[in-house]
Amino acid sequence: MVCGAILVGSALMFLLGRTHLVPPLSSAPDGLLLAQEGIPLALYGPLVQQGEYWRLLSCAFEHGSVLHIVFNMSVVYTLGFMLERHIGSWRFLGLCLVTAVGSSAFALFFNFDTPMVGASGMILGWAGVMLPIATEQGRKELGMWLVQVVVISLLPGVSWAGHLGGFLFGLPCGVALKLGGPVYNRALPLILFITAVVAAFAAHPEWRPRS
Repeated sequence: MVCGAILVGSALMFLLGRTHLVPPLSSAPDGLLLAQEGIPLALYGPLVQQGEYWRLLSCAFEHGSVLHIVFNMSVVYTLGFMLERHIGSWRFLGLCLVTAVGSSAFALFFNFDTPMVGASGMILGWAGVMLPIATEQGRKELGMWLVQVVVISLLPGVSWAGHLGGFLFGLPCGVALKLGGPVYNRALPLILFITAVVAAFAAHPEWRPRS
């Protein structure tokens, strides 16, 4: 249910976005103009700071190129569907909220003035969840995939902070799952609350103590 919604929503937003020309994020002359008109669901710090908090989640449904959306949706199909079937759709939905917002929070902390789009941060969170619960062979295969993602994350125009944030916020969810379904059900609201608090501070630099 959740992965299907991600696939359909991302495809629709990508097709709708092709009705006008959108410059690459890395070459956009005006991040504000791009986030408001070119890619209206993109994460962009100054707009989130003004109260557009929905961008913390909506950016996961926007993608910048055919290669970007094909790569991300292929992982949704292979990794996402498997994980959702394993833990159930409602638990998976809570997990997606945590990892998507956690990814956006890190992106705001480290690249506040740079627009960000894509589901990859949320997807990296799924990998963080799977590390504690996977078999030894599964962890080896996942580790090899993560090494490839690290290399991709260092390329220009890729949000390494978004990738790292999603992964790190996924890890405690994986630990809670390993301890059992009831533990996960109790821990998830707390993890989501902490994630929201971190995102709020990331979206409002003026709230942070100055050295």
